[in-house]
Amino acid sequence: MSSPTAPPPPSWVILGTIPRVSADLPPDADLAVALSAPPRVTLLTIPKRLFPDAVTPSNYPSVRAADAASGLLLLQANQGRAKGPTIIDRPGHYSFCWLEFVAGYFVLDTASASALALPNPEYVMHPGNIGIIASPVRAGAYMVVELQPIIGDDTATLLCFSSEVGEWVFKDVRYPLPPRPLAPNGVPVLTFVPLPPGKALEYKEAWGELDKHRVVGVSAGKLRFVDMYRTRDNRGALKVCVWTLADPDATEWTLEHEASFADIWEDHTYKAAGLPNKIPVLALIHPKEPHIFYFFQEEYIVGMDLRSRSVVECEVYELVEPRRDLVATRFVRAWELPPALSSGIPQKDATDNGSKDESATASMHHGGFPLGLGNSGQLFGRLRK
Repeated sequence: MSSPTAPPPPSWVILGTIPRVSADLPPDADLAVALSAPPRVTLLTIPKRLFPDAVTPSNYPSVRAADAASGLLLLQANQGRAKGPTIIDRPGHYSFCWLEFVAGYFVLDTASASALALPNPEYVMHPGNIGIIASPVRAGAYMVVELQPIIGDDTATLLCFSSEVGEWVFKDVRYPLPPRPLAPNGVPVLTFVPLPPGKALEYKEAWGELDKHRVVGVSAGKLRFVDMYRTRDNRGALKVCVWTLADPDATEWTLEHEASFADIWEDHTYKAAGLPNKIPVLALIHPKEPHIFYFFQEEYIVGMDLRSRSVVECEVYELVEPRRDLVATRFVRAWELPPALSSGIPQKDATDNGSKDESATASMHHGGFPLGLGNSGQLFGRLRK
């Protein structure tokens, strides 16, 4: 009788946004990635020269953005305590401010295991508004962009770093606040899309708690808004709702999935997992299957199918930070992998009993130098000059 066929390697992982910081990496290694198939968490490791301080609950490196399928990550890593004012000197603008830490931003290319420090990190104002995107037509090219709105104004600045230009460029854009019409003129187009009816919050409502209950992300090529903040069914039971924008030009959300936690708790798969009947913390949406979501429930990450109200995956998770009572959506992200990495994820087949074969090793070459790939799926490489 032939042995069961192993499933194909997954095309994505759950990435913990806070990496390990280690002094034990090879001297010329910029990063290492220990790949794990979902629902296990994949952790990044960086050397201390990228983040010289000790990791604490209030000072830690963080992956701020990831580009789908290119292997590019944008890392924020402070460069030690500031010893003086932070000076911002750019065309038409000069200012200074007092910050606790010296800012640092790095573009990590996980396919080649290399890191590139971005110049003038002090230009970045809001790390939560920053993103990275690879060029669809030029291999290896990318752009880092931050939206810098001006409070009370109808304009904003797009701070753009192109790998082909090698420096930051500032672009003025109209900042669309309703009911103002958008009137772009040779600049990128921004569109304001209000939340579904009844979902807007008062100023500072759910302050510090909202990213435990809501997340916006892309799944199956469409923008999704997941909400479990004070949403209840007609029985008064708390529920999770999934709203979808049908296309990039849509301005109204469509309710696509909803499920009450009372129904999920009654499903035999939830009971078989031995999970408690308590409201979980939202983690992320499956990037390919928009009816599957992941939640933190005590020490577990749990994958749930909202269509069947059933548990489809459950695994103990490991994060560098924070404590389990402080987890939220910002500490994990769905990361779609380039083929060079997805082929290296260790898989379980039907006969796997959980033991590790320490002799299983492989090697790859990328960009003219070797990458080490062990049975754990860990990659490391040299600094790109």
